[in-house]
Amino acid sequence: MSAAKRENLAINTIIGPGTSVYGDIESGGFTRVDGNLRGNLTARGRVVVGEKARIKSNISGTSITIGGVVYGNVLASERLIILSTGLVLGDIVTRRIQADEGCLVHGRVTVCGTDEIWDRARVKLQEAPEPEPAAPEYTKNHG
Repeated sequence: MSAAKRENLAINTIIGPGTSVYGDIESGGFTRVDGNLRGNLTARGRVVVGEKARIKSNISGTSITIGGVVYGNVLASERLIILSTGLVLGDIVTRRIQADEGCLVHGRVTVCGTDEIWDRARVKLQEAPEPEPAAPEYTKNHG
C-alpha cells in the first residue's frame, strides 16, 4: 500500500461523542465527527459524520459519509454517502451520491458529471447564504 493510501486511511481529526466544538475546523486528512460541531468543516480528505453527530456547519471534503444530522451545505469533490440515519438540511454538490432508504435531505442536490459543471456548482454553493432553519417535522425524529 502506498504512503498516500495509508494517509487517507489514517484518522487525522476526531470529535468524539459528548464533545462540542464551536469554531471552524480545517483538517489535512480524514476527519470523523461523533459529537457536536458549530462551525465550518473543511477537510482535504474523507469526512465521516457518525450517527450521534449533530453539526451546524458547511462541510467540504473528498468523500463524505453522513449518518447523523447536518444543518448546512455539503460539498464532496468525489462522492457523498447518506446513510439511512442521515439527515441533511442544506444544499449538496457532489460528483457521485448514494442515499440509503430512510435518509432525509431537505435542500437542492447537484450531481456534477463534468469538471465544468463541478466548478460552476462549487462556486455557487460556496457563495450561498446559510440555509433557512428547518421545519420542526424534519428534525423531531433526527435531532
